Amino acid sequence: MKLDAALRGKPMDAMDGTMDIYQLELFLAVLESPTLTRAAEKLHLSPAAVSLQLQSLAADLRVDLFVRSGRKLMPTPAALRLAEHAKSVILRFQQIKEEFANDPVRDVRPFHFATGATTLIYRLGRPFRQLRRQFPHLDLHVTVLATEEIVSGLVDRQFDLGLISLPVPDTTLRIVPLFDEELLLLRPSPTRVHGHHIGNIRRKELEGASFLLYPKSSNMRGVIDRFLDELGLRRRVVMEAADTEAIKGLVETGFGYSMLPEYALKESSKFFHTMRIEGKQLFRHQALAMPITAQPRALTEAVAMFLKTALDTQTP
Repeated sequence: MKLDAALRGKPMDAMDGTMDIYQLELFLAVLESPTLTRAAEKLHLSPAAVSLQLQSLAADLRVDLFVRSGRKLMPTPAALRLAEHAKSVILRFQQIKEEFANDPVRDVRPFHFATGATTLIYRLGRPFRQLRRQFPHLDLHVTVLATEEIVSGLVDRQFDLGLISLPVPDTTLRIVPLFDEELLLLRPSPTRVHGHHIGNIRRKELEGASFLLYPKSSNMRGVIDRFLDELGLRRRVVMEAADTEAIKGLVETGFGYSMLPEYALKESSKFFHTMRIEGKQLFRHQALAMPITAQPRALTEAVAMFLKTALDTQTP
């Protein structure tokens, strides 16, 4: 039995009366070996060093652990009782080490992932299924939030990984760029529209039009507002909603226009047209974000790279 140096609680010549995991492992090694010399060879220590540790352990427990019978050390009843406790303690210690081992395959701690609802619904279904096959022990917890809430949660270490819309101002996060997704204009239609044809609309046709948009505090609203401002387009925001599906439903009922991610507009039929404004295109930039830490979790990096590959190869 070769001891891992990381398990040694003190130097081998220490005798301060404090029992530690190192002494228990050494004790079991002697118990399972025919002689103290053979145990010392397995432990890569001198017989004197092993004897010193056994004396320290016995003194700390105030019992005799071995009696000599010729060249052999015979365990006392107290030693046999200690062996049962020692095996349980060492097993538990090994379980703790394994739980916190920085190995993505063996990491069974809860993994907290945050994303927006639209991306979760329309982009992450297949990648998540593939992820579970790749990491069968992954204890995945998914939270649906807006980008600004995800960023806050990452900074506070509530999440291991988040899928966000850029840009974000925080410099304490590591950003892994993913894909660009076009935002298209929705125009209500009195009749059902089939297919996914993208038309064009002149800017002046939208002058003063009513819009349903994401809340002002959201990252997505900022992207859309900057785009419409650059076009010099005056508009009336008659309603704000954080839910993409709710906005689609309100557009279909004729409340006004909106701009939404293309992936959320793939239905075979609906009561709105999808359009670009005078041939202009607006994209949102999606990325994975994770906290920058002194002790990065290997599973976070592994999951991030897996999702990046899966999303990069996903058919639009």
